[in-house]
Amino acid sequence: MKLTPEEKEDRKYMRAAIAQAKKAYQLGEVPIGCVIVYQGKIIGRGYNRRNTDKTPLAHAEISAIKKATKFMKDWRLEECRLYVTLEPCQMCAGAIVQARIPEVIMAAENPKAGCAGSVMDILNNPQFNHQVKVKKGILKEECGKLLKDFFVELRARNKAEKEQKGNL
Repeated sequence: MKLTPEEKEDRKYMRAAIAQAKKAYQLGEVPIGCVIVYQGKIIGRGYNRRNTDKTPLAHAEISAIKKATKFMKDWRLEECRLYVTLEPCQMCAGAIVQARIPEVIMAAENPKAGCAGSVMDILNNPQFNHQVKVKKGILKEECGKLLKDFFVELRARNKAEKEQKGNL
């Protein structure tokens, strides 16, 4: 299967988002990563740090948006693309709309909390003054496996901790 230049570029940047997700994994966080690209350059990176930072605001997309807006010296990211390993939640989808990001490229869908079409579609709600082009499924299997492996390990770790507490 021969990839188009656009598909090659999408895979390149999704791999960068996966590298961010692996940083979260190493911290024991749900492995979600994000990069924001402007004119062929990554200007914002982020990964999930909710437990580490003890805040519900420490999502990959929020961190990447903060860094990208600092780079651009503007809250508008109108010429950027956001790559994320898991479909954005309602908070992140709202931030994407507010930042005027025109395109989101995501890997895995999130049937429990996704707001780019799974639970709801904040990114393309015609009542908002900005809609976002969404591309789904880029390196979906790789990102899905990373998430699945994390949750298998987390359940095993939680079970072992519970059993250890029962033996005290």
